[in-house]
Amino acid sequence: MRIALIHALSHSVVPTAEAFRRLWPEAGLMNLLDDSLSADLARDGALTPVMTERFLTLARYAVGTGANGILFTCSAFGPCIEECARVLAPIPVLKPNEAMIEEAVVQVGARGQIGLMATFPPTLASMPPEFAAAAPGVTIMPCLAEGALAALDRGDLPAHDAAAVAAAAQLSDCPVIALSQFSLARAAGPIAAATGKTVLTTPDSAVRKLRRLLDVKG
Repeated sequence: MRIALIHALSHSVVPTAEAFRRLWPEAGLMNLLDDSLSADLARDGALTPVMTERFLTLARYAVGTGANGILFTCSAFGPCIEECARVLAPIPVLKPNEAMIEEAVVQVGARGQIGLMATFPPTLASMPPEFAAAAPGVTIMPCLAEGALAALDRGDLPAHDAAAVAAAAQLSDCPVIALSQFSLARAAGPIAAATGKTVLTTPDSAVRKLRRLLDVKG
């Protein structure tokens, strides 16, 4: 079974591979990285038809290599990924957060409250509508981990994790904290230890859903 992992940030590669290693070690992985996607979105301020075509090109290439499923790992490109899923059906094409959103809603119920942490600001604009589509009654408490992404960019992993833990203090009323960036997954343990909350990560949830969709037992 081959799974294509399509990344817009290099920081997503390692946590995704680690989740597969723990939860689905038999899967064969291929990684495609276009780290200009996030920079171009930040520059343009909005998703464009050109951006969607870029995503379709990457997804079609992955299918051409024999991929049985595709997981996109950057959370700010939902509409582009939805178009890839439509065009490439029935091949499973997952948005990075959809599995985590489903698990979070199960945890809190249809009218619960979920803390949503991000390190990339556009994610806090793109993700709440995804939660609303899945469960309109759920309340989302957005939280930006200030400085975490910059720390990650300079290779200061302890500072990244400390920024995430500090940001989590804003989510004291939320029984579940959803970490929206794949790169944030490394801070899940420290956040859970500091808050006592249930902490969900995008890579773990995504691997579990892909296994179900492709009917892989284990």
